[in-house]
Amino acid sequence: MTEHDRPTKISFIYSNPTDPDAFEAAYTDQLALARKLPGLTRLQASKVWPKEDGSPTPAYRLLDLYFADYAAASAAAAEAGPLVAATREHATGGVLIAFAEVLEDA
Repeated sequence: MTEHDRPTKISFIYSNPTDPDAFEAAYTDQLALARKLPGLTRLQASKVWPKEDGSPTPAYRLLDLYFADYAAASAAAAEAGPLVAATREHATGGVLIAFAEVLEDA
């Protein structure tokens, strides 16, 4: 088995938006677009806990999209134009998108 045969995820790491309410209003649509991606086996959406001291969090939300392997994730990425466009429009604090090899599954 090569690393490309292992489960793969695409992670969206959203920085703190300039308008959290506007981001949240649009986030449901982003999730709906993500669920339409071909080959998606699992979707995990997370919201970063506020820091107890009130300082800014290192990120705002996380979205992990899971696929059987690198090829399936790549095929989904080729179809992800609407999701990426919506993400860039509403992630006013910025977003980091990364492909990752899943090494361990709980």
